[in-house]
Amino acid sequence: MSARDRFFRSLVAGLFVGVFWVDAALAQGAGCAFEPEGGTSRQILRCQEGLTIIVEGGARFTLADRDRNGKVDTVRLRRKALLLDAPAGSIPAGFAVVTPQAIAAARGTKWAVDVGGGKTSVFVLRGRVAVNRPASRAGVVLAPGDGVDVEAGTGPLTVKRWPAKRVSALLARFGQ
Repeated sequence: MSARDRFFRSLVAGLFVGVFWVDAALAQGAGCAFEPEGGTSRQILRCQEGLTIIVEGGARFTLADRDRNGKVDTVRLRRKALLLDAPAGSIPAGFAVVTPQAIAAARGTKWAVDVGGGKTSVFVLRGRVAVNRPASRAGVVLAPGDGVDVEAGTGPLTVKRWPAKRVSALLARFGQ
């Protein structure tokens, strides 16, 4: 391996470590802690009030505190998927996942949000999740077993009962 190749490999490795530590610092500042999930590329983010987020390997996201009370209440997800579990009463004002195509908001629920291929997919395991496009107030409410695929545009969102095969494939990405 040439000196140039070694340089670029170490640069990429350094950038990866830097991105992880920036995310870890943001998480800790918001009352959350990263926990690697042994033997996988997934991580578990445990936050105050019992909020748990399983992060798919390679996911790109940032944490936010909308109401500035020192607790995470929003995730901006740009790529890949998150599995969120917000127990009832854990986040009184609700929790939101914001993606380029959708906003999914919930209280006391367990749901997954996946971004890729120009769309956002949302699936609910427990509770209810409201989903709408960022530029629209019209949206849908998902119940357990319901999912929606949100693409750019203005057409109505269609709630569907997801088949077991699709649900299994999504949950397998989180070791569930």
